Amino acid sequence: MLTVILGKVFNHLSLDSNSRLTIISTHAVIGTLVILVAGIWDAVNHIQNSPEFFWSDPHIVVYSGVFMVAIASIFSVNLLMKNSIHGILKRGMQLVIIGSVMQIISGFGDSISHDMFGIDGLLSLTHQPLEIGIVLSALGGFLIIKARQNSNLKAFLPFSIVTFLLITSWLGFNFALYFGHYVQCIPIHLIFSSGCSIL
Repeated sequence: MLTVILGKVFNHLSLDSNSRLTIISTHAVIGTLVILVAGIWDAVNHIQNSPEFFWSDPHIVVYSGVFMVAIASIFSVNLLMKNSIHGILKRGMQLVIIGSVMQIISGFGDSISHDMFGIDGLLSLTHQPLEIGIVLSALGGFLIIKARQNSNLKAFLPFSIVTFLLITSWLGFNFALYFGHYVQCIPIHLIFSSGCSIL
């Protein structure tokens, strides 16, 4: 049912494959960057002890980025169903899809978590799967751009690399908190101290 509706929408849009690949890669990368910036904003809100609920301003911006990645994912599904795509391009689109699904599921889990427990920290059962999904989407966007670097996407390649490195660093820092949780409570990591409450 959903695929029929999407098929009609895409036929109506009548975009060629190159245009769709541009939409997929740019939405995957820019959406990831939006999520990262809003995640940092959310961490700043935590240090200011702002009231925590799911539909806070930073969360709305985070899930706007998730929505952008979901659009990329929908376009990816459509292209993979209608065309014979192989190699790095196919792998990139698959990563965008998997990353988007992880973000959406984790988003619903995060909403339930906030309803049940209120404030959370950087380390939670919903944040890390969400962040892994973001990394996968950023990597997928990069691979698509890499595969199409002879097209108009070539200029976007450095931006996609920096975005992937930034979001991977963010995920790495958060995972490091699991193993060095005492470090996060020292003054230099004060901005992330809300994570201490859930360890």
